[in-house]
Amino acid sequence: MTGSSLSSSQPSAAEGSALSSLQAARSAIAALAWTGVRDVVLAPGSRSAPLAYALAEAQAQGQVHVHVRIDERVAGFTALGLARGGARPAAVVTTSGTAVGELVPAVMEAHHAGVPLVVLSADRPAELHGTGANQTTVQDGIFGRFPAAAADVEAGMDPAGPIAAAFAKLGGAAPTGPVHINLQFRDPLVPTEADALGGTRQAGFEELQPAGFEEAPGALAELGGTHRTVVIAGDGAGETAAIFARRAGLPLLAEPSSNARFGPNSITAYRLLLQDLGAEIERVVVFGRPTLSRPVSALLARPDVKKALYVPRPVNWFTPGKRPETIVSDLASLLAFAGRGAPGWLEEWQRASHAAAAAIHELLAAEEQLSGLRVAGLVWDNSDANLVLGSSNTIRDVDLVAAGSWHPLDVYANRGLAGIDGTISTASGIALANGIPTRLLLGDLTFLHDAGGLLLGNGEAEPDLQLVVLNDSGGGIFTTLEHGELGEREEYRGVVERFFGTPHQADLGALAAGYGVRHLRVGTAGELEAALQEPVHGRSVIEVQAGRTGLRDLHCRVQAAVRSAV
Repeated sequence: MTGSSLSSSQPSAAEGSALSSLQAARSAIAALAWTGVRDVVLAPGSRSAPLAYALAEAQAQGQVHVHVRIDERVAGFTALGLARGGARPAAVVTTSGTAVGELVPAVMEAHHAGVPLVVLSADRPAELHGTGANQTTVQDGIFGRFPAAAADVEAGMDPAGPIAAAFAKLGGAAPTGPVHINLQFRDPLVPTEADALGGTRQAGFEELQPAGFEEAPGALAELGGTHRTVVIAGDGAGETAAIFARRAGLPLLAEPSSNARFGPNSITAYRLLLQDLGAEIERVVVFGRPTLSRPVSALLARPDVKKALYVPRPVNWFTPGKRPETIVSDLASLLAFAGRGAPGWLEEWQRASHAAAAAIHELLAAEEQLSGLRVAGLVWDNSDANLVLGSSNTIRDVDLVAAGSWHPLDVYANRGLAGIDGTISTASGIALANGIPTRLLLGDLTFLHDAGGLLLGNGEAEPDLQLVVLNDSGGGIFTTLEHGELGEREEYRGVVERFFGTPHQADLGALAAGYGVRHLRVGTAGELEAALQEPVHGRSVIEVQAGRTGLRDLHCRVQAAVRSAV
């Protein structure tokens, strides 16, 4: 979805009716509050000072809740997490200059994941642009085509109209992606006697009620025909995928962040089972966005398999005409396409799933050293609230071992672009959104990439967030890819280890202590399970010590054990 820039046509500052910077900021915050924004993350700065004062006033009046972060990238991903966890728009406020550029990763993720992230960027007035003025750059359009809507508001103009127009462009609903509001401010940037803090809500904007994210799936139509169909539930699929699979009697291949990985139709270790059972598949029904598995990607690329993608509303993660599946927007048509599972089809997958799960459990239990796979299973089985999964190996380990007989409350992951940046900040926002205790499973490089997300200013709300960090001193995912095979050869070993393994000796415990976060180091499955049984309260880090040596061999043995069992 491409963005459009909406500019106000109200009088310029040269005319007598211009708003002061604080008046304009008040109007902007009040307008956003009426669109459903309840949480705003502020990164301090000078040009954004009017917004800071307006936010302080709005929080005192009960309109919004403000969170302060000193790092703009952390602020952006915290707002992203607040939007995801709260299922409603959340905003981030930055000052001018490079501060706005720090939001690009969060905006990109919000676009591809369809998260309603609202960016309020403070800007210098038009007369300073192109003059070499300090902290002045081109901010209008800085996020390219990623925003669902955008507005550039000149200094002195009332931003309520452009903000309402931007949201009206989206049909008055919660945006399916980021919205960028660029606000130019002139001096003075602080309250004056004429506009001292404590004023009432500003008028001049249309009240907009955001629509909910999920709609009830409705009655499912009667099925026709029998086929060897499988249901693939990718990121964000929702429980509808599980209901659909059970209604149609079909195997469910659900990624962890689909929030559909439950029920008797859910298949454990499906990506390994596709090697043998996949050849019999005739049809595929896809919910959400599959991102984790090469076997699933290979299945979706097969020309002999008929495929349908359920898209009940527009999404940002693909361009129409670029996907191989038939796009279906209603469940009745989808059921007609899928049909009922052929006789014995679901049972064959269920038997294989049970055998695979038992084989993996037996193999991992016999390992002396903790591995990512064992940690993933323990975290999944011992999490009864929110669970956030880091990218790279972490979510793939969970995808391989997590059972469908138990699942956490809600599972989140940044799968829009699957980056490791901002993971701690995203999880913090998710935990703060509704006050639900949250556990984050991530690797050591992902932890180090966003360690600044642990910094909280004095008086800031502390999330109930526990970080389980698998520390294998580098990037373990490359060991399981083609690079790992090259790394076993003497002539490539040093290159692969340095440029892909990226080994380090960072002291995670010292880092946690520096941020005032509790830290516990564990080395056995029993120690980890005991730590996971404790309630998640405040912030803590459980560091699980592991090694990358033998990781490639372990995955090969898991694969062999599953094939033998099945």
